[in-house]
Amino acid sequence: MRVIVVGAGPAGSTLAYYLATAGVEVIVLEKTGFPREKICGDGLTPRAVREMNLMGIEHPESEGWRKNKGLRLIGGGHTMEMPWPALSGFPEYGLVRTREGFDEALARRAQAAGADLREHVFVTDPILDESGRLIGVRTTGTDARGRKVGPEENFHGDLVVAADGISARLALAMGVEKRDDRPMGVAVRTYFESPRHDDDWLESWVELRAPGEDGRPGEVLPGYGWIFGVGDGTSNVGLGILNTSKQFGKVDYRKVLTSWTSSLPEEWGYREENQRGPVRGAALPMAFNRTPHYRDGLMLIGDAGGMVNPFNGEGIAYAMESARLAAEVVADAAHLPAAARERSLAAYPELVRDRFGSYFTLGRGFTEVIGRPALMQLGVKYGLGSTVLMRFVVKLLANLTETPHRPDRDAYDRLIHALERLTPATSNQ
Repeated sequence: MRVIVVGAGPAGSTLAYYLATAGVEVIVLEKTGFPREKICGDGLTPRAVREMNLMGIEHPESEGWRKNKGLRLIGGGHTMEMPWPALSGFPEYGLVRTREGFDEALARRAQAAGADLREHVFVTDPILDESGRLIGVRTTGTDARGRKVGPEENFHGDLVVAADGISARLALAMGVEKRDDRPMGVAVRTYFESPRHDDDWLESWVELRAPGEDGRPGEVLPGYGWIFGVGDGTSNVGLGILNTSKQFGKVDYRKVLTSWTSSLPEEWGYREENQRGPVRGAALPMAFNRTPHYRDGLMLIGDAGGMVNPFNGEGIAYAMESARLAAEVVADAAHLPAAARERSLAAYPELVRDRFGSYFTLGRGFTEVIGRPALMQLGVKYGLGSTVLMRFVVKLLANLTETPHRPDRDAYDRLIHALERLTPATSNQ
């Protein structure tokens, strides 16, 4: 069985690693070359670090990996530091690493395992058989600036996996459209030289406001600003906003970022003269916003399938985890005859739905609640003043709980697991 993976981001490289390890022939087509920049907060929660550890990726500080202790939450006149919970299935730390280094580390890990990584290969069109099943892709070469320069080449395979992120060009070409009944987010970020570059907490400001009249602050926006110390003399500073607010699409998010950073202490350095690189933005596809996740020889993983966590905008952990699930399905199907193989591959959406579906449904409800400025304001004002409540909130938003079968689960874990059991799973068919 030959598998073609389109995109060598966290999802594509993770899938390629596991397939190569299982002895499945896998070709990864990446439109750019490594190292390359991606728009991201660069923060990794323990859920993402777990996936790295499962792949055997080391992360020494000497190579640019910076550990963090947990979340520092700021808003409503409160500042609270919440360490990552101690759980049997997750490390007790997160990481910060620029996507330039992170993505290349994953891609090289897959390559070392035996994956055939092709850089500067841009997928232009799907190749279909007489029945309409996807059996390959047409490509062209790209140069260092991303321009199509040829040569053209066709790749054929038994399965094509879309790991091409928010653009989802391959899925679109196959008629798999974005769902408007699922939340979306927008994130913008830049880097500043700052004395806070070595902060060992992921800092979240949860009281961002839209511009008001006469320069006064406006309504509270559903989202948060972040400050993540990269450890190289810079901080990654950005914000993410949900589309459940009436302000969505009406606000210049770059101006919101500038207004917010201008209000921070000058000695932190988040001023234009210390900015390194432009403000860049990207969409955050949440809660299975592109489905089905398998049809006619095309499988979707990570952002291509809209697998960003609607609670906190985290995408990397879910990209890697969905890729690991996909690899299990594909490896099992690899040696089956055609009809049985197809039935096996068709089971992938159910596995993903069982893993994330109920949690994403809860997250969709959460996005609707915080999309109402009055409720968001109340939550910030009173929630951040309660350590007991915030311990629950951090576990819920970061999706960090003890495994359900363990008898030593705490009350927060039991409540979250009960909520998930009672909540219908978001569909991905």
